[in-house]
Amino acid sequence: MSSLAGPLSPQATLAADFATLSTPVTPTRTTILDADPAAHDPVAAKRAELRRYFHQTCEIYDRLFALIRDDSSYYERHEPLRHPLIFYYAHPAVFYLNKLTAGRYIPARLDPVLEAMMAVGVDEMSWDDLNTAHYDWPSVAAVKRYRADMRKFVDAFIQTMPLELPIRWNSPAWLILMGIEHERIHLETSSVIMRQMPLDELRHGDELTGEERVLWAACPDVGSSPANEWLPVAAMHVRLGKPETDRTYGWDNEYGVEEADLPAFRAGRRLVSNAEFMAFVAEGGYRNESWWSDEGRGWLKYTKAEHPKFWVRRNGAWLQRNLLDEIPLPENWPVEVNCLEAQAYCTWLAAKTGENVLLPTEAHWQALRDTVPGDQPTWDKAPGNINLERYASSCPVDAFPQGDFCDVVGNVWQWTRTPIMPFKGFEVHPLYDDFSVPTFDGRHNLIKGGSWISTGNEALASARYAFRRHFFQHAGFRTIVEEPGNEAVTVGSRLYETDQLVTQYLEFHYYDAASGGAADPLGVPNFPKACVDATMRHVATDRRERCLDIGCSVGRSAFEFARFFDHVDAIDFSARFIQSGVRLQHGDEVLYEIPTEGELTTGRAISLDRLGLGDAGRRVNFMQGDACNLKELFSDYDLVFAGNLIDRLYDPSLFLDTITGRVRPDGLLVITSPYTWLEEYTQKAKWLGGRREAGEPLTTFAGLSRAFAGRFELVHRQDVPFVIRETARKHQHTVAEMTVWRRCGG
Repeated sequence: MSSLAGPLSPQATLAADFATLSTPVTPTRTTILDADPAAHDPVAAKRAELRRYFHQTCEIYDRLFALIRDDSSYYERHEPLRHPLIFYYAHPAVFYLNKLTAGRYIPARLDPVLEAMMAVGVDEMSWDDLNTAHYDWPSVAAVKRYRADMRKFVDAFIQTMPLELPIRWNSPAWLILMGIEHERIHLETSSVIMRQMPLDELRHGDELTGEERVLWAACPDVGSSPANEWLPVAAMHVRLGKPETDRTYGWDNEYGVEEADLPAFRAGRRLVSNAEFMAFVAEGGYRNESWWSDEGRGWLKYTKAEHPKFWVRRNGAWLQRNLLDEIPLPENWPVEVNCLEAQAYCTWLAAKTGENVLLPTEAHWQALRDTVPGDQPTWDKAPGNINLERYASSCPVDAFPQGDFCDVVGNVWQWTRTPIMPFKGFEVHPLYDDFSVPTFDGRHNLIKGGSWISTGNEALASARYAFRRHFFQHAGFRTIVEEPGNEAVTVGSRLYETDQLVTQYLEFHYYDAASGGAADPLGVPNFPKACVDATMRHVATDRRERCLDIGCSVGRSAFEFARFFDHVDAIDFSARFIQSGVRLQHGDEVLYEIPTEGELTTGRAISLDRLGLGDAGRRVNFMQGDACNLKELFSDYDLVFAGNLIDRLYDPSLFLDTITGRVRPDGLLVITSPYTWLEEYTQKAKWLGGRREAGEPLTTFAGLSRAFAGRFELVHRQDVPFVIRETARKHQHTVAEMTVWRRCGG
């Protein structure tokens, strides 16, 4: 997989006629990456297919949100672990602009404020900002206008972008597919939130038109639950991972290779039904902590849960809440629970039956999936309740036999006991490194198979999605039985960092901690610490309240600044960098390995305690963000530190213009950089220096001085050397210039 290609030439126009594109009620399943061999003009045909897929995605998303009766409902927190729905209405739309901007494919944004506000905050990662007080939410009408403008903008982009077939992940078309599949994920997650809204806040029943009734109709088939049974599955070798040659779009975590030898096992013919789970509830399953893991007991204590989330007890009767209605609990539908509840049920059932009852691993599910022929692009009709082709709810667990088993594909997602981890050969996509990497923490378990509202990539056999074990989706589970002592291996929390770029920066930031205090081989002081020490000589003792470390990487400078400041915001575009800092902040020991020579490596272990920074670490707030388009809340700083950042920005002048207002009068802005300008990161016309202007050489220092005229005055200027280690005997020795600027007007 290669790096991103160069930028697209500016678009000639944003006007586009997409009104004539047909948008059927049932969304297109997915698109393939190569050409239709029968097409007269394969590129033109693929471009038209991408346009249809894009507009169908926008349309079905708008139709879901059209179910909300009153605008006030957009601003309520129906799910405490997620933003209000106004965020999810806007987030998929701004995603397109943010990714196209990051890839330097477009010359300008549509709405920088909205695109910063709605960029990040969809899971309970510690760097996701779920504090509603930080948001001045836009009106629903404003978001609708933005979504309409985005459709015109992206439609025009699709029509003018370079397109070669097959589409590869360094193509602008890949980013369009990324945006489409991202929106389809949020179609599902938003429907889960809506399922927790009061029914009277949603349009339903007679309020829906004929077409809407068809699209959002729940399954009418209810009845008693059929008896379940475990069927034998022979031992087999299972191969996991999506080949790079696959014809459909894939998320980065899907690629690579993993192989497993599965011992013989038995698997439930059907998903666990409401009736089966009711026996667990009736026997006090939620009150008997012995069935629950330590994590599960913590969740029980916090939530006081007594039954599945979508069950409702009213007037002595059990009901089930679907998207748009409540119905008497359908005994023959799959129970929908989180992973902790599913694990507790397995422990309880094992005690009752004497069998070794467990959740499947990812490999077990794949073994069953390999018995279901075909995949979404080639289905004439889906083999199960998936893709919104059947119902807008789950349905009976025996409605869709797929070989010997039912619902291997569709109905509800199926929890596995496998925490998501990368396959061998995994490569992070450079423009969306916060999709997969933050979930590689041992706390996110894979769900497989898709639900009734899973469309596009979600419905593919290769799809890999994971959620924290206490999260709710439209998810249930199947049980398996393994011979005790012969269980399939479940990969646990591999917190050993293997990302080569991250390990290089961990070594750069924490060599002194990892080596037990040994000096750098070239005798160069630790760069982040040296920068902080040099900076603090110019910071008055009464100006040490708030600090911003922008481009914080893996966090060392932020932790060092926290020795002096009451509060440090540490921001980086890369989630995989931030994750290392967060692990250290939480007291974890971060393990990684570095190359010594050839294929040989040596291991490292670092922690804040080794540096005496444990207390300081608690004053750091890690956040993900775009330095050129930060949220408005990041302001009023005594010091802003931009370490080796300025020559890696897509628009350095924009950064300088916007950062000025974030520094308090008489506050400091410190910039370090070796001034290694590259067109890979910044178009030459936007270089601050290192080029000729009107035939004369323009240095970066001169460019900075010109940009800061009347806004900042130079306080200090010095060189700071640093070393990037490649192997035991090969190092990059570089010298950065540090300039310290004081904001005028104090």
